[in-house]
Amino acid sequence: MSLLISGASVAQQRANYNEAKIKPYVLPDVLQSANGQKVKSIADWENGRRKEILRLFENEVYGKVPEIEQMKHSSQVIEESSVALNGKATRKQIALNFTNQDKEINILILLYTPNDVEYPPTFIGYNFYGNHTITEEAAVLLTDSWVANNEDFGITENKATEASRGVRTSRWPIEKIIEAGFGLATIYYGDVDPDRDNFSDGIHPLFYKEDQEKPTSDEWGAIAGWAWGASRVLDYLKQDHHTSGSKFIMFGHSRLGKAALWAGATDTRFDAVISNESGCGGAALSRRKFGETVSVINTSFPHWFADSFEKYNNKEQELPVDQHMLISLMAPRPVYIASAEGDQWADPKGEYLSGYYASPVYKLYGKEGFTSPEHPKVNQPVHNTIGYHMRPGKHDVVDYDWEQFMKFCKMNLSE
Repeated sequence: MSLLISGASVAQQRANYNEAKIKPYVLPDVLQSANGQKVKSIADWENGRRKEILRLFENEVYGKVPEIEQMKHSSQVIEESSVALNGKATRKQIALNFTNQDKEINILILLYTPNDVEYPPTFIGYNFYGNHTITEEAAVLLTDSWVANNEDFGITENKATEASRGVRTSRWPIEKIIEAGFGLATIYYGDVDPDRDNFSDGIHPLFYKEDQEKPTSDEWGAIAGWAWGASRVLDYLKQDHHTSGSKFIMFGHSRLGKAALWAGATDTRFDAVISNESGCGGAALSRRKFGETVSVINTSFPHWFADSFEKYNNKEQELPVDQHMLISLMAPRPVYIASAEGDQWADPKGEYLSGYYASPVYKLYGKEGFTSPEHPKVNQPVHNTIGYHMRPGKHDVVDYDWEQFMKFCKMNLSE
């Protein structure tokens, strides 16, 4: 894993960050099918072009989830307190178990809901180092899954430890979320698929056929695995008595922002989707080749995508899709794209343009996306049905981001 990260760092230094060096490109028309037929109505979109685009992303980018006959699954509430966060919230920890043949995974949900709101709109999002890292609360359990070593967080031997409790509270302002009337459900992404270059653990082996050791070339990578896991969390939350009547917002940062978009595309039960600094393979247009590129991401993190995606290394113009088409798959649901000025690797302008070029699909539904291709300046958020902001600073999640997310969701989910 360290070699992959090192390779990505070299690529960051060599990447193009000059708009003048972007070669002319032509995007696929989101409202024209492969056979040349124009989309003129919502029915044309939902029954034809949308299905076509979804299939193309499955086959060429993220990979298909294999079909299996049956998987055993169960859920169990293993801890609950109605006086969490100084009495402001109810905290619940739920263990989801999935078993097929002789393999299993366990996913631990950490759920906070405000005590004074019935069925609060609820954010669903993955964290990078374990549920215990987003809060100081001692009752929050440590994951048993593999965790990437991080000396700054006190993580060695790939095991979660007490030393890392609360180290990521800056990214998860839980009390502010609760006070604003929202709920929060988070899980450690490694519970679903450990983020390393193999497919011997996590969710994938549960779907293998006899003697299979990795997904086939058009089957799912880690991003699609994380999207699958988010949908299983949603399955549970839709029947939990605290959230069964809630609306649900799929949220993700960085690689998990890519997963959030794919989850929203494949599962329309998510009422809104938020992608924070997701870059290449997320919200940023691939054909711009600005910052991270298809070739770089497939070299540094080959396990994120289907193997079929590799044939587009340095051949972005041959892709039958681009990321504006991924954004369009959220329509007519609200989708928010967030960037950081100091995160040029993720191509903030390319992220915004995906929303702009997805806007014609929202217009079909009478919804407003982006009306101008001009990239908004720092701290000038757009809060239409497609939302966007670029804040100062680096690749991270900060309070300003959450303030915009919550404002956007209140505007768009109150109907």
